[in-house]
Amino acid sequence: MSEVHQHDDAKARFSLHVWRPVLSRALSQRAAITGLIGAGVFVAAIETALPLIVGRIVDTARAGDAGGLAPILAIYATVFALFAGGVWLFIESAGKVSTRTADRLRRDCFAKLQTLEPAYFDVRPTGWLVSRLTSDCSKVTGILPWVLLDFAWCSAIIVGVVTAMFWTNPRLALWALAAVPAMALLSAVFQRFLIRAGREARRLSSAMTASYGEMLLGARTTKTLAREEANLAEFQRLSSDMNMWAMRGAILSSIYMPLMAMLAATAGALVLWQGAGWVLADEKVSLGTLIAFMQFAALFAQPVQELAQRFADILNASSAAERISSLLATEPSIVDRTDARPPERQAPIRELRFEGVDFWYREGVPVLEGFSLTARRGQTIALVGSTGGGKTTIVSLAARFYEPSAGRITIDGTDLKDIPLAWFTERIGLVPQVAHLFAGTVRDNIRYGRLDASDADIERAARRVKAHGFIEALDKGYDTEVGEGGERLSTGQRQLVALARAVLRDPQILVMDEATSSIDTATERLVQEGVDELLHGGGELHHGGADGGRISFVVAHRLSTIRRADVILVIEKGRIAEQGSHAELIARRGRYWELYTNQYAAEREREVLG
Repeated sequence: MSEVHQHDDAKARFSLHVWRPVLSRALSQRAAITGLIGAGVFVAAIETALPLIVGRIVDTARAGDAGGLAPILAIYATVFALFAGGVWLFIESAGKVSTRTADRLRRDCFAKLQTLEPAYFDVRPTGWLVSRLTSDCSKVTGILPWVLLDFAWCSAIIVGVVTAMFWTNPRLALWALAAVPAMALLSAVFQRFLIRAGREARRLSSAMTASYGEMLLGARTTKTLAREEANLAEFQRLSSDMNMWAMRGAILSSIYMPLMAMLAATAGALVLWQGAGWVLADEKVSLGTLIAFMQFAALFAQPVQELAQRFADILNASSAAERISSLLATEPSIVDRTDARPPERQAPIRELRFEGVDFWYREGVPVLEGFSLTARRGQTIALVGSTGGGKTTIVSLAARFYEPSAGRITIDGTDLKDIPLAWFTERIGLVPQVAHLFAGTVRDNIRYGRLDASDADIERAARRVKAHGFIEALDKGYDTEVGEGGERLSTGQRQLVALARAVLRDPQILVMDEATSSIDTATERLVQEGVDELLHGGGELHHGGADGGRISFVVAHRLSTIRRADVILVIEKGRIAEQGSHAELIARRGRYWELYTNQYAAEREREVLG
């Protein structure tokens, strides 16, 4: 597990505060909560009354009062019918609370993830995040209604039984409650160990989920590198550790619950031992009263055991509640200022400028230092250079995926921080190095960034980037399913679909991060035609065409693809080493000339050998 999500999973101690987000969503189900708690209290009242009715039946039968026995038995039967109705009501209400709370919690967690910046996802595996919305939500909402029910039922039972016992016979009541201090001490001792076992088991469960995700995504890589046995060994270590902590929690619970039951039974034994002596000595304690007290002692043990079990459940699920609470409490690092306003003028963005920008992912390790750049509407700016030089960081800052650590970025003279993020991102288009497609059809994926687009618009965008030909050749054309992540299409086909998606969105600022680096040379030519059309072509989908176009940033691996760029920047160690057009930089015979000639020679050699 990464440092980040190990930290996310590590909390100092148990606190009911972590359950607040779950409780607030559960309590919003007012009708179901009222039914749940009301039914629990109603059932508790009936159960408290039953021992008194039984005692009355015993004493009436011993007195030989047959006439008085019939009404009491009728009351007993009626009470049982009401008891069954109360049980049905709290079961139905518990189901509603559980399912509705889980639904709202999953929605809110998903909504929170939509607000977080890319940096949050860069350091957290997909599987780890998925487990927040699945197993963690299920864990906490599965026990929550029963905890609420048992809290209401147990509280009512304890209050009712204690009141009834002291009202019937205070001396016997004290004997019945003699074990309560020992029960409280036992719970305090076991709390610490149960919390740690539950937290470690849930942490390792998240790690296993993340491992599953990585294995599925990297199945081909695993096979080609013959990593099956090593992966299995790593997974077995996680599984063994999780099994150890799960077993430890189960053993602790299996010790805790019987000890609590034994203490409760001890209270009943004390009542029987002391009360029987008083009955035999005729100390104003009837046989019916003793029987009622025995039932009270047994009844008192039930809520104590239930509370102990629910307490163990809460401790076990607290690690899941901690992670959900942590996710919901996470604030995006990129947020609108309170006074952020969109520009008053509705014209397209004319200029994007970096002004002395510093940036680092980790404090003290700068990626950019004093970086300045002006990109104007209609310009295509290409960034080239060594791996790790800061090219992707620059375009990520331009798209406002990150905020500068120092300096500022402006559009038309206004700091990006003073402009609403939603307004700005609506005007950004991104074509990444590895295009991600969503499960659905080709048509759905092209339309993804503009849901109101017509079929004609979609086809026009596909034709613009030279994707229409291959799409028409598919089994169902635009209605062909692409599979999860676009797995049914080749890398080049996925890239063409991503280009069509960008054309359809018609952004004012376009970012292309090595869009042709992952495809073969033959497919590259087709994709490059689409890229050229996207960067330099006109037409009704283009922002202005003849009147200026858009601002385009291109991170290039193959330098032959950016010869038509207006400005080429050679980025080395977070700084601009060279700047100019292709012809200017070649004539200068500097770093760009060196990169270009070396790459050109390598490509020619591959062509000859191929």
